[in-house]
Amino acid sequence: MKPTLPYRLLSFFLFLIACQLHALGQKPASKSTAPAQRVVIGVERLVTPEFLPFLQNRRVAILTNHTGVMPDKGHLVDMLHARSDVKVVKLFSPEHGIRGEADEHVADAVDQKTGLKVISLYGKVRKPTPEMLQDVDIILFDIQDVGARYYTYIMAMQNLLEAAAENGKTLIVLDRPNPITGLYVDGGVGKNAGQPVLNPNFLPITHGMTVGELARMFNGERLAKKLPQAELLVVPMRHYSRSQWFDQTGLPWIKPSPNMLNLTTATLYPATCILEGTNVSEGRGTLQPFEFIGAPWINGEKLAKQLNSYKLAGITFKPVQFKPDSLVDGIRIYPPKFVGQTCYGAQAVVTDRNTFESARATVYILHALKTLYPGQLEWKNSRLDGLWKTDVTRQRLQAGDSPKDIFATWAEELAYFKQVRAKYLLYP
Repeated sequence: MKPTLPYRLLSFFLFLIACQLHALGQKPASKSTAPAQRVVIGVERLVTPEFLPFLQNRRVAILTNHTGVMPDKGHLVDMLHARSDVKVVKLFSPEHGIRGEADEHVADAVDQKTGLKVISLYGKVRKPTPEMLQDVDIILFDIQDVGARYYTYIMAMQNLLEAAAENGKTLIVLDRPNPITGLYVDGGVGKNAGQPVLNPNFLPITHGMTVGELARMFNGERLAKKLPQAELLVVPMRHYSRSQWFDQTGLPWIKPSPNMLNLTTATLYPATCILEGTNVSEGRGTLQPFEFIGAPWINGEKLAKQLNSYKLAGITFKPVQFKPDSLVDGIRIYPPKFVGQTCYGAQAVVTDRNTFESARATVYILHALKTLYPGQLEWKNSRLDGLWKTDVTRQRLQAGDSPKDIFATWAEELAYFKQVRAKYLLYP
């Protein structure tokens, strides 16, 4: 007997429901979802009636780079320089320069688009001097961070804040998202554990904060040390949630530095940047920096197998070979390790970014290299200790301690940091 129309419709709807339930049961490795509303960043709100009066008829200095743009790619410097009611008097340059084209220490210069003087804060001078601020009322900061303590831009912001506090200037921070979410807080704090969080040296490897929140914390904690505080204004974002990854904000990705090519790079950066303190390549000089772990003397099959034996959540490793170059994505970078040499090793592949613990993976990576290549792995002690802010982690790894034993030493200092951090958060 031929099924009736109602029966066929009921069967069809039951089929759709079954498909939906099946889909809900599948857990994607790294799902990106479009936001209900695009995140509105600080620079977009700067010239609204709410915030523009802070700049009008004031002398302004700007620390920014190529990421200091609107979603339509219009640059903060160009936008304010074109206004008649705001006087931009000078620019400060961070690492990689105002337009983001350098991968080395930058020098003072003149911005070709506006004719404004550019003063480098990534050379011998890292903090504006009183002389540099004599003709300045307001200092603006607008740079995209990547959420890891290693990245230099948040130290550049802290140096501005300190100079503003010491010289009676106002610092305005235009807030932007933390690309790897504002939830993941992990990694040892090192020798500065349990102290007021005054600058990036007091942060764990992943801090789970935006640049605006960090500025509020660095400024607020100065009080505990009886240091002068800056007059600080953070222009907050709208429609931003701490759980958002960058590809869920509706904003375009603009690589914050020549080797920070995409969100995958930023996700893995806290884990593999530590290799800068060794004679192992972290993939600089390729189109997949911080995804690769390798050297000419490594056996990729063995390294991948050792790393996978740890069964780390949200990540797997596969053998790879690569050849670093000094030209990446059209930009000449600081010469990476093993230029022109074939390296063998492992590629880190994120399978679930929400469970991946990058700050812990960094310890496992060094543990694997020491286990397999004790005679070939070289430890650049000062660099490693500078990245970790302590010599304890390196010494314990060298002594043969397990990663889990090392993580146990982080618990107390992380708890203290999280308690301090909670006072300065801006977003749910």
